[in-house]
Amino acid sequence: MITLEKPISDVVQDLPPDLQQEVRDFVEFLLYKKQQRQAYKLRQDWAGALREYKEEYTALDLQKKALEWRED
Repeated sequence: MITLEKPISDVVQDLPPDLQQEVRDFVEFLLYKKQQRQAYKLRQDWAGALREYKEEYTALDLQKKALEWRED
């Protein structure tokens, strides 16, 4: 029976070698995934790019135009 008091390293040591390798692979995958999330920064360099159109279009119009422009 696994208890929360038992360190994970002790639990892993109780596994056969092939399952220990699976645990290691999974932990490495989790670490890689965490690193990828931290490396990704939200870009906002586009902010204000449509400012010149604010008198000509409503926000909804701009959303529609942006979709049209992306399709081009």
